[in-house]
Amino acid sequence: MATAYLAGTDRPPSTAPAAKQAADSFWRSGHTPTLIAAFLYFDFAFMVWVILGPLAPDIAAALSLSPAQKGLMVATPTLMGAALRVVNGLLVDRIGPKRSGAIGQLIVIGGLLSAWTLGVDSFGGTLVLGVILGFAGASFAIALPLASRWYPAEHQGKAMGLAGMGNSGTVLAALFAPTLAKLFGWNAVLGLACIPLSIVFVMYMIMAKDAPGQPAAKPIAAHFTPLKTGDAWWLMGFYAVTFGGFSGLASSLTIYFTDRFALTTVAAGYCTAACVFAGSLVRPMGGALADRVGGIRALLVVFAVAAIALAGVSIASTLVSALALFVLAMLALGTGNGAVFQLVPQRFGQEIGVMTGLVGMAGGVGGFWLASSLGVARQFTGSFAGGFLVFAALAVLALGGLLAVKAGWRARWSTAARI
Repeated sequence: MATAYLAGTDRPPSTAPAAKQAADSFWRSGHTPTLIAAFLYFDFAFMVWVILGPLAPDIAAALSLSPAQKGLMVATPTLMGAALRVVNGLLVDRIGPKRSGAIGQLIVIGGLLSAWTLGVDSFGGTLVLGVILGFAGASFAIALPLASRWYPAEHQGKAMGLAGMGNSGTVLAALFAPTLAKLFGWNAVLGLACIPLSIVFVMYMIMAKDAPGQPAAKPIAAHFTPLKTGDAWWLMGFYAVTFGGFSGLASSLTIYFTDRFALTTVAAGYCTAACVFAGSLVRPMGGALADRVGGIRALLVVFAVAAIALAGVSIASTLVSALALFVLAMLALGTGNGAVFQLVPQRFGQEIGVMTGLVGMAGGVGGFWLASSLGVARQFTGSFAGGFLVFAALAVLALGGLLAVKAGWRARWSTAARI
């Protein structure tokens, strides 16, 4: 069984190359099986969290849904995931992340099995399914503290980035859900998803371990103390843009590509997967970059690039240009996800469980806004452009907010890590 090490112990010889020394220090400082378990749980939970997006064209055709209904259907898991992240953040701090994760996984598996056996035959039924899938999206508030609590401050960006790379589960949904729906029908995909989820649940129960020194349970009201500080609200706002953009696009791109460029659901799934893969791949890189140059510097670039790319998408006239701009936007947003969670533990190390839930909730709300607003814009204006422009404007506002607070953060935060 792996053992947690205190930061600064068992360091590699000073003659080792700096990169190898840093890597050895990281892998020795925490609990690798738990980090892997956190990633797998997060990865496959996110796969089913956004599964209604790749299936949306088929579901909409079967149930005769309007563009606004399609937008609300794919946005509902995002909104419920946001709300449930707060609940999970409280649960993590009271019963520990491992048990919290086990409960969440069983709820999702049970919900998908019920939907598969009973069938989903109405718009209301899709919303009920979306509520259940929200528990999968709320895995964020469990997987990240599960990994984070094993690692010292100087490795938080890398640890949170690797665990958070479970965002890549959205790639699996985009790649496989449309093809499986074509072969077996979209309702069967809900049952098939339970196979990998069950395998991951067994692995999770074997590999995951709560870190020593879990914080003592506090009164529920005490968990919300961070909300009395402006720093918490700023971090929540920044994540509403970075993760909100990522999750909203992951849920909506299949609809966009099929509607805007008349692609088949399978081809749209491949395009979506390429975009989502870019954002998922760079999340740990974003954390590592933030460890090196500071989360603030990384986010300044992220917001500027995301605003430009999303504004560009609103006027893109060809599939190639739209795809290139989406990949650029996802690269920026994925980097931003890692950068925000390099900052969170530096400021709220003692409240990491509830802050992960609160910040994650804000990210989910941002994703709900983008996914639903794209559907509303399409229905009432005939174009998706308005939804993209509004979110580009939010990225500009986030950039301005970060410029306003960065000097105060660097002066007030007491941390050995770069911010």
